Amino acid sequence: MAINKMGMSMKTKILSLLRNTTEYISGQELCEKLGVSRTAIWKVINQLKEEGYVIEAIQNKGYKIQEYPDILTKSEIASRLNTEWAGRELYYYAEIDSTNIEAKKKAEEGASHGTLIVADKQTAGRGRRGRSWEAPAGSNIYMTIMLKPDFEPNKASMLTIVMALAAAKAIQEVSTRTCAIKWPNDIVVNGRKICGILTEMSAELDYIQHVVIGIGINVNQKIIPEELASNATSLYLEGGEKLIRAHLIERSMYYFEHYYDIFVKTKDLSGLAEEYDSFLINRGKAVRVLDPKGEFEGIASGINELGELRVTKDDGTEVLVYAGEVSVRGLYGYV
Repeated sequence: MAINKMGMSMKTKILSLLRNTTEYISGQELCEKLGVSRTAIWKVINQLKEEGYVIEAIQNKGYKIQEYPDILTKSEIASRLNTEWAGRELYYYAEIDSTNIEAKKKAEEGASHGTLIVADKQTAGRGRRGRSWEAPAGSNIYMTIMLKPDFEPNKASMLTIVMALAAAKAIQEVSTRTCAIKWPNDIVVNGRKICGILTEMSAELDYIQHVVIGIGINVNQKIIPEELASNATSLYLEGGEKLIRAHLIERSMYYFEHYYDIFVKTKDLSGLAEEYDSFLINRGKAVRVLDPKGEFEGIASGINELGELRVTKDDGTEVLVYAGEVSVRGLYGYV
């Protein structure tokens, strides 16, 4: 695994070196690689132990991590990242009002394309149409990636689908649960939502200043508020397994960078639609389209290159549904 050590703290570098080997690493080797004293290495190893890492230290052999805790720290996340640009400028907060708000601030202060904001707890998270989003500490993922793309503002809404595909792919890889996407960007397990995505843009008429894509994933949450329980769940509640959240963040960024690079080549979803459709829970199913201009029903067949949902009505006509203010539901419930 390639490790970019530019700008990394010593703790991050030591974590990276320990993480990316199956052998013991001697204190002397760490000293030589990092150009610091044995005492400095010993202090960091003790800090890591205090944070919950189980590190075995054997005389004449060195150090080896035996067990990783589910903690979110800047060092834990940074030591896992294996991307070129996604998350390379990284900010971590134990508590924050909203990762989207912070990402916008960072954009205006000159932060680079791909800057990632991660928080353990949000106090003012928002979902679609401004709905508040409950965010307990120590159990879920709240993060926002900030982008400075070089394409027209009317393309930016498709980035929500790029992120939905990346998150679904990452969740499927890290968890034992089978997940699906409810068009356009809700990720569901067993028909209930575990992940929401909110994309916001600052732009001139023909120029994007920045785009922020916020994502909340219910990972290790053990209790869902009663008013949300019929439509929402967590990976822990569905699978009974406690996941390492930093691993899921790393995989999400890896796949987002991969899919984003495919997207920018064509500036549409033509290169991603087939894989997205493979996750689409609505595909081949009867749906009800809740359009302010008038509700209708039909069979969903997947997305086109613009991310619009193709729905065939009973009379055989195909309608292209654009996300905007339109919602799609299953005939008998949320999906």
